[in-house]
Amino acid sequence: MKKALVRTDFNFPGQKSVYHGKVRDVYNINDEVLVMVATDRISAFDVVLPEGIPYKGQMLNQIAAKFLDATTDICPNWKMASPDPMVTVGVQCEGFPVEMIVRGYLCGSAWRAYKSGVREICGVKLPEGMRENQRFPEPIITPTTKAAIGAHDEDISKEEILKQGLVSEADYAVLEKYTMDLFMRGTEIAAKRGLILVDTKYEFGHRDGKIYLIDEIHTPDSSRYFYSEGYEERFAKGEPQKQLSKEFVREWLMENGFQGKAGQVVPEMTPAIVEGISERYIELFEHITGEKFEKGDTDNLLARIEKNVTEYLKNK
Repeated sequence: MKKALVRTDFNFPGQKSVYHGKVRDVYNINDEVLVMVATDRISAFDVVLPEGIPYKGQMLNQIAAKFLDATTDICPNWKMASPDPMVTVGVQCEGFPVEMIVRGYLCGSAWRAYKSGVREICGVKLPEGMRENQRFPEPIITPTTKAAIGAHDEDISKEEILKQGLVSEADYAVLEKYTMDLFMRGTEIAAKRGLILVDTKYEFGHRDGKIYLIDEIHTPDSSRYFYSEGYEERFAKGEPQKQLSKEFVREWLMENGFQGKAGQVVPEMTPAIVEGISERYIELFEHITGEKFEKGDTDNLLARIEKNVTEYLKNK
């Protein structure tokens, strides 16, 4: 079994602090630059699972880097370089305290809410008579709060965001435009790969009066994709869609009695389960990017990352 990177503790030149997120470790360099290491940790239901997934960090980092590069004409983003397959270095921004979730289809948590009788999500009214995996007449934005460490993100409406002063009206208008334009671009790119971009989330930050797209974009951890082929037939028959996303991990957990609720225990992640998840992520990578995944060397991940990032920081 290949090795998975689940923890980092680097000390890069100019480093002031480090933040260990659910999946990424983010190093602050002189309050100017962030070094974001995509680890092989995996989370679901806001819980970090006990086993890392080999190559997951590399795949997510490379997908995000590809889509950040493909959307620079839409909005500025934080990325400066990817000095290592598992690392992106970029501009440090102050993040807005909301995540912009955009949905083109009724599925996932939105469908679970709809099925229970909910007809309004985040201030957006939903039509009656919709079915699971049905396309919305127009994509909808359903923001969430950006939760503190250990807390759950909460649905919130545009009106509440403005009322609470989380984002100014002028800035929110920019976030909405960027969100819709990015989703349209992601939809176009996905269609060329025989995929449907179902829903995704974007995070934004600001620095020196400028708004940037930050974090990841259009990865299977932040997005859900359906296969275009067979979508209509499956929908007509009420069958589950064939999809590319992390949902298969959530489904495995739910089948084994885990949804992140108090008292529930994460099912055993055997080597076979871990390897299966890794293989699914490789499938995701290749379908989403249209490129063959080149596995990085996992023998000395920490040493490799430290060398590559340190050289970049010294020479930039």
